[in-house]
Amino acid sequence: HELWFQLEDFQNEKRVAKYESFAIDNAQEKYELIVLGEYSGTAGDSFFAHRDQKFTTKDSDNDKNGVNCAVKYKGAWWYKKCCYSNLKGLYLGGEYPKSQYGEGVAWDTWRANTYFLKYLHMAISIDY
Repeated sequence: HELWFQLEDFQNEKRVAKYESFAIDNAQEKYELIVLGEYSGTAGDSFFAHRDQKFTTKDSDNDKNGVNCAVKYKGAWWYKKCCYSNLKGLYLGGEYPKSQYGEGVAWDTWRANTYFLKYLHMAISIDY
């Protein structure tokens, strides 16, 4: 399966991140991100740090941090010591102070974790 993200900021600039392969494990294994292939695109590789991570929610803390990243950053995700990308954060929009670092929909390698995106689309293509 191929995974791709389409991102857009509040200046209507669009970026893309694609991964040539993608697989997650089952519920018993906490939906661990077990395969994440080679990156290509224009957004930068903000999903790289999430490889081999289990999915964290506010009631299931599976990240490798002293705090629950899903609570701290307001959304469930494959966190590893929290934020390199957070596409399930709050919809805040635009630039915010460092005190709100990572709380919104963010892709660190493009607009950093204090700029929250207007739009995102995450898709998986299935090989038959």
